[in-house]
Amino acid sequence: MATPSEEKGQTGKRRFLSGVVEGFYGRPWTMEQRTDLFKREQKLGLNTYLYAPKDDYKHRMYWRELYSAGEADQLMALISAAKKHNVEFVYAISPGLDITFSNPKEVAALKRKLDQVRQFGCRSFSLLFDDIESEMCPADKQAFSSFAHAQVALTNEIYQHLGEPETFLFCPTDYCAAFCIPDVAQSSYLHTVGDNLLPGIDILWTGPKVVSNKIPVESIDEVSSVLKRAPVIWDNIHANDYDPQRLFLGPYKDRSTELIPKLRGVLTNPNCEFHPNFVAIHSLATWCKTSPDGDQRDVEMGDEEEDPCYSPQKALTLALTDWLQEFLLTDQPRGARPASSSLRKDPSEEEPMQTDMGDSPYVPGPGENPLYTAEPLTLDDLRLLSDLFYLPYEHGPKARSMLQELDWLKSHCGALSADAAQVCESTLQGWTSFSLFGAFQTAEWCSRAQQFDEMCESVVQMFNRLSNAPNRNILYDLYNYICDIKSGVGMARAYVKTLGGRGRPSMQLMNDDPEPWSFRGGLSGEFQRMLPGHGSRDLFRHPPRTAVYCTRPYCPEDQVEVQRIYREMLQDTTQPPLISDSLSTGEISPSPLCALVLEDDLGLCGYTLALTDAKSVAAKIQRVISDSVFEDFPSLVTAQVLPRVTDPTPVRRMIGQLLSSVRSTGSRGVFCELRHSDRRMVDFFTKLETFKTVQTDCEHTVVMATSL
Repeated sequence: MATPSEEKGQTGKRRFLSGVVEGFYGRPWTMEQRTDLFKREQKLGLNTYLYAPKDDYKHRMYWRELYSAGEADQLMALISAAKKHNVEFVYAISPGLDITFSNPKEVAALKRKLDQVRQFGCRSFSLLFDDIESEMCPADKQAFSSFAHAQVALTNEIYQHLGEPETFLFCPTDYCAAFCIPDVAQSSYLHTVGDNLLPGIDILWTGPKVVSNKIPVESIDEVSSVLKRAPVIWDNIHANDYDPQRLFLGPYKDRSTELIPKLRGVLTNPNCEFHPNFVAIHSLATWCKTSPDGDQRDVEMGDEEEDPCYSPQKALTLALTDWLQEFLLTDQPRGARPASSSLRKDPSEEEPMQTDMGDSPYVPGPGENPLYTAEPLTLDDLRLLSDLFYLPYEHGPKARSMLQELDWLKSHCGALSADAAQVCESTLQGWTSFSLFGAFQTAEWCSRAQQFDEMCESVVQMFNRLSNAPNRNILYDLYNYICDIKSGVGMARAYVKTLGGRGRPSMQLMNDDPEPWSFRGGLSGEFQRMLPGHGSRDLFRHPPRTAVYCTRPYCPEDQVEVQRIYREMLQDTTQPPLISDSLSTGEISPSPLCALVLEDDLGLCGYTLALTDAKSVAAKIQRVISDSVFEDFPSLVTAQVLPRVTDPTPVRRMIGQLLSSVRSTGSRGVFCELRHSDRRMVDFFTKLETFKTVQTDCEHTVVMATSL
């Protein structure tokens, strides 16, 4: 098998580096996983592995310490496995946290460490100075004119000490355009590196940002001019170590294949979890095959693609098709014993299995539940999984569609005539068109709600089939993520059903004591929701914004909107009128300073109105209420909000303000009238706790009151 140096002699040029960098923060991969990676790289045509796990403490934090005998054996076996599969093993070390560049003893310690690794059979190396402070210690400030000069001097010396290896990589502290001051073209740091680093040393670069959405050809031309060499891309597009709730299963994309001749190589620094990196590595390999060094330049891509040499969607399909086969492999039979011969018994010594269930398998009888049968995982399941966990800057098509539908359903939750609602009910089986508040949804709303429900169900079914996949190693790497998305989808599904009036009473939406799964993110989520920019960078193009409510005094111009809300929420017109009806319709004006309205970004969405003297109004409309009620509670309050107001807090505050205004008039107490059918507001006033039910003779009405 030809070595990298021999390959250079055969082809007259250095080969394009393509492969994987294990450079994330978190638990490093195991030796077995790395060996599996080498096999996969060889199969896919990738050729490089950069060993740089941030949390291998002898790679970074304790870089001076030599490897123990046991660690040495593991590294030697790993380097040997890489060579066996024609993968170039590049050993990286990160001394930048605390090295004194001007101290000869420090330089000697670094040489001693790399000499040890060279004795293991490693021939390719890398010095990394990423993610460190740029302030030099006093001793280094006396010895070097800048931080860049200190790094370059050390790197050149180490490179020459190791015999100027064929592959030697340098990661600068300013490793992306966003870090360069004032920019790439004028960066004194990059110019120092480009001018002084020996030409045989290659430089790692992540692109415009640490996690680059796109890497334009022009940006590579610019940095190559400054560095005086083509960079090696350290690509973080699939890295997830910065957010434990995200996983990236989308294809390698937004990197034109025109970049390939302008680069020394591309290494992907993918997800922390090993098994979910199948798509990232597979699709990168497909992209790299368009390289002059690639073995398949004729990968078929569609004419509709912007890049005629590479289609991310077709690369994704190729990757998912192969990944499906991995899912269907049994990593270890459930309940199987270890294969070690020392633990195996002679068959004659085996104890018989229990047979107390009989010789025949259980067969359910008539009317009994059928036996559970796990459906096999499908390619469509993996497509959905990829869409749900796509890429840092975009959701997959199915995920975007779900967000768009949920946003539309929230925005178009409204009223419809009873006749149209009956048509809707008869057309869409399983979905009721009658909302929680008695407002009928349109036929289009019901249809799209049903479609959204089917989308959510497909996520549940995907979860079930994934959970029963034979390869448990892959499943366990995915499990936390798919549980989280299933829970989030489930809450959205329940919310839409509530808006449509299906399922449990919608009073749950105004519950101020929710179950823990209804709020996400723990302390991190609390911090995010308190920051002013929360949600402003959501990937959904038109994200549903966190509701911001405004409470203000009622004015005569609000009467039309208040009447509209009242009519929309009125559920039963056959019952006798209430005092609050006349107040809501505008037949009777609220008392001065005793009326508030609630607004959100769509307009008026709720109101609270009060009468300080309700007895006189009751006489006008011939509403019979016990005199004892008026004696203890002479004032009346009414409140109503639209279905889109799911947070009880602004309504509670309006009631509090209104009661304060009524109290200032000298009133002893306040009561409210509620129809039994208005379950949401009955539940709301009940949970205010200050309002207690008052016994009356009216069987269709609930009267609740509070003393002031």
